[in-house]
Amino acid sequence: MSRSISGFSKMSKRKKLRWIVENFFKDPENVMQELVSYWHKNEESQKIFDGFSENTISNYFLPYGVAPNFVINGKTYVVPMVIEESSVVAAASSAAKFWMERGGFQVDVLSMTKVGQVHFNWSGDKEKLLRVWDDLKETLYKDTESLTENMRNRGGGILDIELLDFTSQEPNYYQLKADFHTCDSMGANFINSILESFSKSLVGFMKRHPVFNEEERGVEIIMSILSNYTPECLVRAKVECPVADLGNFPDNMTAETFANKFYQAIRIAHIDPYRAATHNKGIFNGIDAVVVATANDFRAIEACGHTYAAKDGQYKSLSHCTVENGTFKFWLDLPIALGTVGGLTKLHPIAKRSLELLGNPDAEELMKIIAATGLAQNFAAIKSLVTTGIQKGHMKMHLANILNTFKATDAEAEKATAHFEEEVVSHHSVREFLESLRGQSVGS
Repeated sequence: MSRSISGFSKMSKRKKLRWIVENFFKDPENVMQELVSYWHKNEESQKIFDGFSENTISNYFLPYGVAPNFVINGKTYVVPMVIEESSVVAAASSAAKFWMERGGFQVDVLSMTKVGQVHFNWSGDKEKLLRVWDDLKETLYKDTESLTENMRNRGGGILDIELLDFTSQEPNYYQLKADFHTCDSMGANFINSILESFSKSLVGFMKRHPVFNEEERGVEIIMSILSNYTPECLVRAKVECPVADLGNFPDNMTAETFANKFYQAIRIAHIDPYRAATHNKGIFNGIDAVVVATANDFRAIEACGHTYAAKDGQYKSLSHCTVENGTFKFWLDLPIALGTVGGLTKLHPIAKRSLELLGNPDAEELMKIIAATGLAQNFAAIKSLVTTGIQKGHMKMHLANILNTFKATDAEAEKATAHFEEEVVSHHSVREFLESLRGQSVGS
């Protein structure tokens, strides 16, 4: 058996799959049939999916769910969510309904600025570089006019260019830092094209300008790339109501007790990075699910969010809470760079339906929807933690997965669902229940 191969990328999809199953699986024919069964029945659709990545051999499915009753700035949405974790969609839906009855979510986009950088080495006289900076900056703008024309016509383009000196931290290292507005596109390709043009212009400018001597004309470009940290592409989602309007909670917990425990739970996530990591992960349960459903880049959005959570030197909660003068306020500041045009947003067939379901929002509106979903998810999680505990609801939602693990029949699943209405769900307790039904041992 050979587990290495040359020319794999040039093979047909079926030949790639055949080689994989014959070299890595004990039952190649069944595995071959199984993986082929996940191919899209529509050949054109499958061709689109295959074009998203390289060396594709099949499709990987995730559940596509919806969370209704999201009232955001007075408009009601049904939010599409793609996620495999039990209880996430249910929690978002529950929080959306809770706040629908208390005024809904108020969301504002605070800014839309994205960032790109040209990193370069140069060993010349810094004072000379500063002296010609205005000329260089004008050259950078001029040389990219043809690239930015369409974006400028839509109201976007290059907002500013800065020269940053990092030579005190790394010998000869400088940076061109540029700010961009990319309208309704995420803008990665646009920004990277501009930055690579900047690199060529920088090299040419330094070679030509008479202020530099022969030794100063050489510039070494290290790399030109956008940054996924966009602290000025920021959206704020918030909810608030009188403490008395929060209602009552399990075990006779009063609204005031709930509000104070909720506030302290948020404070703990600001104080303790161990708690903050799990806390923010819960926020991203909601955010990522909508980002994936709309074919945006969840890795970039997570990287940005977690960096923003550590912007003050310690990793902290992305959400905030106050309980003052009888009013409960809960809000989230989220840097999020995304798009509703370009990329996969119009190529992925379900992403197109997701955007249609949301009313074909522009980038700002989608930012608002995603931030509200993240806040809803966070509210639902903290609400569970400070009242019934997280496992009660989570494990009830997870019951179906446990039953599937034990290959429960429909009749067994129906009985188990009824039984565990009042019982604690665990892998062990479900197995014991099925054994009592079957009268025989159930495998682990």
